[in-house]
Formats: sequence, structure tokens, C-alpha cells
Amino acid sequence: MAKIDEARGFQVIQCDGHGLRLLDQRLLPGEERWLDLADVNEAAAAIRDLVVRGAPAIGITAAYAAVLAARQRDGDTAGWRADLERLALARPTAVNLSWAVARMRACAESAGGPDADQLYQEACRIHEEDIAANRAMAVAGAEQIEPGSGVLTHCNTGSLATGGIGTALGVIAEAWRQQRLSRVFADETRPWLQGARLTAWELARLKIPFRVIVEGAAASLMAAGQVDWVVVGADRITARGDVANKIGTYMLAVLARHHGLRCMVVAPSSTVDANLDSGRAITIEERDPDEIWGAAGLVSVPEGFAAWNPVFDITPAELIDCIVTEQGAHFPPYDFSRPGTAL
Repeated sequence: MAKIDEARGFQVIQCDGHGLRLLDQRLLPGEERWLDLADVNEAAAAIRDLVVRGAPAIGITAAYAAVLAARQRDGDTAGWRADLERLALARPTAVNLSWAVARMRACAESAGGPDADQLYQEACRIHEEDIAANRAMAVAGAEQIEPGSGVLTHCNTGSLATGGIGTALGVIAEAWRQQRLSRVFADETRPWLQGARLTAWELARLKIPFRVIVEGAAASLMAAGQVDWVVVGADRITARGDVANKIGTYMLAVLARHHGLRCMVVAPSSTVDANLDSGRAITIEERDPDEIWGAAGLVSVPEGFAAWNPVFDITPAELIDCIVTEQGAHFPPYDFSRPGTAL
């Protein structure tokens, strides 16, 4: 059973430099099964098939996968680079994946080639940096939340999605520890139900009281005065503050603005794509429509049925009240070249 550490969270990504172990998130909360991965192809498949998900966790997994590839290639630099190119294509939207791959490439270049031991040290640094960043974000984000507040979160942004205690869920856990929260709600998050399965699993293990809602209940919940903050993560943030996150985030931000509530995005600075200004330029991953029918319990697609299954949407910066990174809390107009501040 995965164990919780207040500072480091649930460590669901484990690597000794020779093999990679991942907690299979597809089976939670019903079963906690660990998968042992031996090579970069298995790691890429695990990222693509949602064994591991969440932008920071994907980046950490990719860093460790680069180590496995180096051991297998044993000095074949061209082959190792090809492995990393395939790895970077496993999930196109999360910038942390390409960021981690680029960092591992830079490490190999400085070492004169893909030295597995040096790459392992770099991957461990990436992991430890994320743990520290999670803690810093939790403190900075919790400071923005007034005592007695209610929060609504979407998808899963805790230890299962990161290397540490989480991004948005880390903020929620810290705010609860500081007795700032009186109500916690989690969107079920269709079609994979990351909120109902994964966020619920983490909140229960953290002993934080919560309630799961269907996405369609969010507006009524806000109108009833139960929510003060929508707190979510991000897979990519543009230089101006547009945010790519799990499909449904844009809807929540619009609803929050309509009801006079605030929206907080929590993500490490590695999620900020400084070279990208507008969210319209972000590639939105679309997955097999069969995932929608599968979530409805249908084994095969009925004749004449069709579906659209984007994984992410874009929330414009104008709808976001606060973006928290490990550098602090940022407020509009967003400028991530400067450290964040507190209210």
C-alpha cells in the first residue's frame, strides 16, 4: 500500500536507476497494483495509456525512462536520441514531458554522451526539485485562501500527478491543515473519472472530508454559495497566462466568473511555456472516442453513434485570478519572469 509522507506525499514513481516502478492509476481506487517497467518503450506506453498521468509526473517518468534507454543503448547515442524522440510524442500537450526530455538531452551533451549513471542523478534531481516545488506551491497557494472557504477542484492534481504532495491538491491539503477550509468538492471528471477515483482516493487517505460532484452540478453548487475558489492544475501555461488543463476547466472558470468566485491555477514553473503567448497555439490531444462509450459501460459503439473526445481545453488568462508556481503567487497581468508575491 502506498504510504503518505506530509512533506513528500505518496511516492508513486520509484526508480533505482535500473528499473522503473509505477502505481497503476487505471485501477484505483479498487486495487493498488505496481507495474515494473524495464525499458523506454514500456515507459512511453505507460504515459500514453494513463498508467501515469499529470504533467509533473509524466515529466519525472520520462526522465527516469531516459536512464533506462541509456542503459539499454550502452553508448549508442543516436539510438538513445531516437528513443527520446519517441518518448516526447507519448502525450503532446503537457509541456513537462518535452521539458524533461530536453533536460535529459542537455545532461547527456554535457557528459559527452548518454551516461546512465549521470542521467540517473539528473532524473533524481528533477524528482527532488518537484517535491520541493510542490511544498512551496502548497504554502503560497494556501495563503490566498480565506478561513472558512469552500473549494472545488477538477481532475487529479495530487501525489498521483506529481513527484510530491501535489499542485492544486497540495494547496488544498495545506489549506485544510491550516484550518482555512470548511468544504472540499471534487468534480468526477469524465470520461476517466480522475476526480471520483484518484482525487477521492487521495483525499480519503489524507483524511480530508470531501464530496464528489458530477460536472453538471458545478453551477448549482456555486449558486448555492458552497464554493469560494476553483483550484486546478495545468498541463501548459503560456507566457500571458492562458492555461491548458483537463477538459472542463474552461467551463469551471466561466462559471466561477459568472458567480463572482475566484479561480486559482497551481503548477510548477516548468509548466510555463515562455515561448508561447497564446493558448490557441497549444496542440490539444484528442483520444479515442471509445473511452466515452467505455465510461458509459458500452462494450461496442452502437451504430450511428459518434463522439468528440478532447482531453484538454484552454482557459484564457482573463478568467484566472491567481497562478501559483514554486516562485509564489502571480496575479494579472502575468509576468513569470519575476518572482510571485503574496496578497
